[in-house]
Amino acid sequence: MPITDRQTDILNKTIQEYINSAQPISSQLLEKKYHFDICPATIRTEMQMLTEKGFLAQPHTSAGRIPTDKGYRFFVDELIKEGTFEKDFDFEIDDLIEKETKDTFRFIQTLTKNLASLSSNLAMGYLADEKVLWKEGWEEVLEEPEFQEGELISNFAKLLKNFEEGLGKLKINSEVKIYIGKENPFPKAKDFSIICAKCHFPNDEGVISLLGPKRMDYDKNIGLINSLVKLLEDF
Repeated sequence: MPITDRQTDILNKTIQEYINSAQPISSQLLEKKYHFDICPATIRTEMQMLTEKGFLAQPHTSAGRIPTDKGYRFFVDELIKEGTFEKDFDFEIDDLIEKETKDTFRFIQTLTKNLASLSSNLAMGYLADEKVLWKEGWEEVLEEPEFQEGELISNFAKLLKNFEEGLGKLKINSEVKIYIGKENPFPKAKDFSIICAKCHFPNDEGVISLLGPKRMDYDKNIGLINSLVKLLEDF
């Protein structure tokens, strides 16, 4: 059964709040912060409906709601449909191109560092012909509250290893691909998301990627990857 426009609005606001806070979201918070023109009891009912339909989950009986993989996927597909992530980001790429294009390795390393800094996630740049992979942003991503659990750090390390080994098998093109939680084609990846796309580096093709918790800023991160792909098209 499709969800209503009102449920879509509540779902999107719930996910945005959860991305920002990393805490389960209550109907009281939504009622105070947003003007839905409905009473708190109706918001609770709608959140319960979204839970029954699989878009939200309730970690504890008395807690608020958090998004499920299905909820995140709906949220991301809505972003893509509306094109809200199509924005410009300051990569200072003109200076980077002028200084670094003669050294492709240094160019990709600098670009990857820039991407990690802007996204606060782990950024990866892969050079196809050389089969060389750069990873930047460990400090940024490990500051996320999810990584207070040692098991998640271990699983994230396994995901990176599997992603690196399986990168050549993924059918990645210039269209931004988003793998959310259990959509990931790798084991131990249910708590994480990957955003990636093929791009043109100086003198070679490659792949740029962002990896992090499912509670990543999809709007910003999709925009970052999308902008980079477009900026690098002339190489």
